Amino acid sequence: MSHTYEDALAWIHARLRLGIKPGLARMEWMMERLGHPERKIKAVHIGGTNGKGSTVTFLRSILEEQGYVVGTFTSPYFEQFNERISVNGKPISNDEITKLVDVIKPLSDELDETLLGGPTEFEVITAMSFYYFAEICQVDIVLYEVGLGGRFDSTNIITPLVSIITSIGLDHTAILGTTHEEIAFEKAGIIKKGVPIITAVHQPNALKMIRRKAIEEQSRLYVLGEHFHLLDHMPLPNGEEFMLKTPTKGWPKLRTTMIGNHQIENASLAVMASELLNEHFSYSINETSVMNGLNKAYWPGRFEVISTNPSIIIDGAHNEEGINTLVHEVKKRYEDKQIHIIFAALRDKKLDGMIHQLDEISDQITFVTFDFPRAASSKELFELSNSPHKEEYPNWETAISNKIKQLNDKKVLIITGSLYFLSDVKPKLLKMLEMNNKL
Repeated sequence: MSHTYEDALAWIHARLRLGIKPGLARMEWMMERLGHPERKIKAVHIGGTNGKGSTVTFLRSILEEQGYVVGTFTSPYFEQFNERISVNGKPISNDEITKLVDVIKPLSDELDETLLGGPTEFEVITAMSFYYFAEICQVDIVLYEVGLGGRFDSTNIITPLVSIITSIGLDHTAILGTTHEEIAFEKAGIIKKGVPIITAVHQPNALKMIRRKAIEEQSRLYVLGEHFHLLDHMPLPNGEEFMLKTPTKGWPKLRTTMIGNHQIENASLAVMASELLNEHFSYSINETSVMNGLNKAYWPGRFEVISTNPSIIIDGAHNEEGINTLVHEVKKRYEDKQIHIIFAALRDKKLDGMIHQLDEISDQITFVTFDFPRAASSKELFELSNSPHKEEYPNWETAISNKIKQLNDKKVLIITGSLYFLSDVKPKLLKMLEMNNKL
């Protein structure tokens, strides 16, 4: 049994040594031993390459605004581990983490001795979440974010009310496949018999795979741009405004403070999901809750403006599609500014494509590393860059501190890359800015 929160966390993180082991057999074994808690919850399942966390946030905010108690299971965490399992945006307590480990660890120890092998870190956390929402804290609905892929992801033992696939991009290609079509096949694995599926996927071959799976499972498919439509998009200084036309309703002047074209797509998925929950599953959700929920939604590290004087933005663009979206927004919003970028990433990403896009928009680019097992070194990143104005720092705190001192009203500092990196950066960056303001 775990005696402290620190012991519990150390045990969970120790499961990282098992790496990624796709498959549902270990989850199914644990769920059977726990009395199938995954069957006791009402859920929405959200998969995709990018935009999962934002879509969860938009939908959670809408449901909360209506007065529902909403559980979420997301990854990775941004500021503290407990965020992975939250209720109405509030991470569960240290004591609850400890109690959940006391429930799951004996099962893990048993599995270690079987032919199935022990559960991974993600499988352990997923099992903890199912048990928590079924047995400890019953909520009105749980929003489950897929960890990796879909078909063999640990979360894919649920039968949700609604499924969402946000986007398809070339990420985790060593596991999921090297084409949009192959990756879409894995993502489409979350589509269940008769469960409606909503998607913003636009690549023809990827969408073909989703259509095929939806037909096979007799699931009603709602495609952004075909069955519901974004209209009259207008960027705002601190967000976005747009209209949305769904099969049953027109939504004028929806607003969000989350920045970017991709965020209005994510918001539209959440609105479409809220309509289906309202129409088919007895969740009463009114127009005011949808509009206020979107406007209040906040998800850290997604084109997040940390400071306007000096201008500092953090963005968790951790794959090529994410970088492409970041580049688009920077060009649109800061064409008259000098762009200074600080970048760190995991070495298992397609780093050359990411870095070459950043090279094109940066007046200066700095490569750093951070304390994480899969983090690329600053030297590795530096050597992939073609920028004539590049540099590397082994210590990211020094790099950020130096850059802040060089900022003026003509410069923008963008800190981007791995979300694991940004989770380290944000609290220390805020302290740096606070100290500078006191000087």
